[in-house]
Amino acid sequence: MKNNLRLLRKSKGYTQIAVQMKTGIEQALLSKYETGERIPPTETLLRLADFYNVSIDYILCRTDVPEIGKK
Repeated sequence: MKNNLRLLRKSKGYTQIAVQMKTGIEQALLSKYETGERIPPTETLLRLADFYNVSIDYILCRTDVPEIGKK
């Protein structure tokens, strides 16, 4: 699964450890989500979408528009 998680993290200047500290999601899991090795569960997708202030659809590459509610 391709996703925008790495792009979002790097655009904010965060390391995986920093995201872990702010979201409570383990760094090892963040790494696997970013590489597509694992698919985040819905609860984690919601947490990451809220953290980055984007839609879940953007994280999952279902849209190119990161802003929520814009088309």
